[in-house]
Amino acid sequence: MKTRIIGAALVAASMLGLGGCASMDRTTVGTVGGAVVGGVVGDALLGTPGAVAGAVAGGYLGNKAAKR
Repeated sequence: MKTRIIGAALVAASMLGLGGCASMDRTTVGTVGGAVVGGVVGDALLGTPGAVAGAVAGGYLGNKAAKR
C-alpha cells in the first residue's frame, strides 16, 4: 500500500513538473507523461520487465493521445 502511495505521488509530481515546462510542446509532455505513468504501473504489476514494457506502451499511447 505504501509503495502505491509513493508511486502515485511520483506520478503526480512528474505530471506537474512536465506541465510547467513552457519549452515543451503538448506531444512531448504526453509522451513523457505516458511513459512515466506506464512505467510506474508496469513496475507495480510485474516488476522490472513490466516497468520497461509499461514505459514503452505508455509513451506510445501518450504520444498518440496528445496528437489528437
